Amino acid sequence: MKGFTFGKKAALIAAVVFAACSGEENMVLPGGGDNVGVKPYVIAATVTMSNSTTPVLLTAASLDGGTVSAVNNGLVTDEAMYWVFHGSDYLYGLAYNQGSAGITRSFVMNGNYNVVPRSKEYSVNRFTTYGIYDNYILTASTGNGVAEWADENGFVPKMFLFSYLDVEAETYRSAGAGREYLSENYLGNGEYVTLAGFQQRDNRLFAAVVPMGLSQYGVAVGNGEWVKYPDLVKTEDGGSNSSSYKKGELQWTQYPNECHIAVYDDITLTSKRVISTDRISYAAGRNKSQYYQMIWGTENGDIYVFSPSYAKTMADTRQQTYLPAGVVRIKAGEENFDSGYYVDIEALSGGRSFLRTWYVGNGNFLLQMYDAPFVPGAAAPTALGLAVFNAVEGSLNYVTGLPETLSAFGKAPFMENGFVYMPVAVADGYPAIYRIDPLTAVASKGLVVEVTAIDGVGKLLP
Repeated sequence: MKGFTFGKKAALIAAVVFAACSGEENMVLPGGGDNVGVKPYVIAATVTMSNSTTPVLLTAASLDGGTVSAVNNGLVTDEAMYWVFHGSDYLYGLAYNQGSAGITRSFVMNGNYNVVPRSKEYSVNRFTTYGIYDNYILTASTGNGVAEWADENGFVPKMFLFSYLDVEAETYRSAGAGREYLSENYLGNGEYVTLAGFQQRDNRLFAAVVPMGLSQYGVAVGNGEWVKYPDLVKTEDGGSNSSSYKKGELQWTQYPNECHIAVYDDITLTSKRVISTDRISYAAGRNKSQYYQMIWGTENGDIYVFSPSYAKTMADTRQQTYLPAGVVRIKAGEENFDSGYYVDIEALSGGRSFLRTWYVGNGNFLLQMYDAPFVPGAAAPTALGLAVFNAVEGSLNYVTGLPETLSAFGKAPFMENGFVYMPVAVADGYPAIYRIDPLTAVASKGLVVEVTAIDGVGKLLP
């Protein structure tokens, strides 16, 4: 791993970040006491200078106010797609590189409240979603299967690519390449799928199933028996990045008005059943190649499943959903959708959907809201609003108190003592961490971080 000695990378930012620090030395944990120097909060940030971006992990004594910078405070690291806190014990920088493996490493807090790297690093599979199961961080994506499985046309079926990071043993393994991980015809309609998010309940794992359309392999089965709309089959290669496609495939699902949840027996992800509903579309937020979790468990064992109805943005009317963004429920102890529970989020929001959701406790969910309704055939609008959805009351309240010059949110909030802490970037200054009270949906400015961007926030204890 690069950057853990004061070499070329660290020297690049020395003139900017290793100067006198102000506003942070005297900060103490809420409640005061004899704890000066105790800095359990970790901020994953980036500093940009001369078109070069340097990731750094900073520590702070509080998130509720003050200022912290990278001045004499921080550990230079490699880049990561997501910073995942496994409780208050471990922090993982999940790295992702398009088309290849990324280098992932973990960190802990030592007795002096300095973040230090653990010894091992891993080249994980490309991933489009992740989740936590007991002592594991699980990543997943869908890719090509084994070449030996190719059909007579040379088309290879799609399969799931799972990675398991054991946080305590500090080990990594992939699931392997068995046919039990095939994602072709996963729902019985010929289409291949990917997964979005993982929610553990007891020993089982619940995952949202996202239908992706027909691969070249799927189109060819039975001379096109799974093709509902032959004119949607691509006649040439095209698209770019996460929206690229191959000649002979049918891109995006032919069944946009359905939601499916896979219920896996355990972390092997080999034995499952699928439950379905036609009250919401598929349960995933999407940004480029990433599929965001929309399935969350509560303290009493209920699981709520959100759909932003992203299929409303499809260009072809046959692939557009007519279902509004909404939420359904799987009650505690059950593995079927609750027929008595459904909330139309668009009806509460004035027609707007959401990019991401997070459970923040006591039946409340934080939603990152789009600024305008979806338009068929157009890219999704910006998502610069937050709202608190109370699943018990079925209410939605937009968060007030956010800055007028807001330009972006962090990738995930941190929850503590009933409050939600969300990184907020602005167009006219340094980013800050805002504290949101879910009961009132009011945000207040907390810790200012003198960096270019905040990529993650959480807490580690020695």
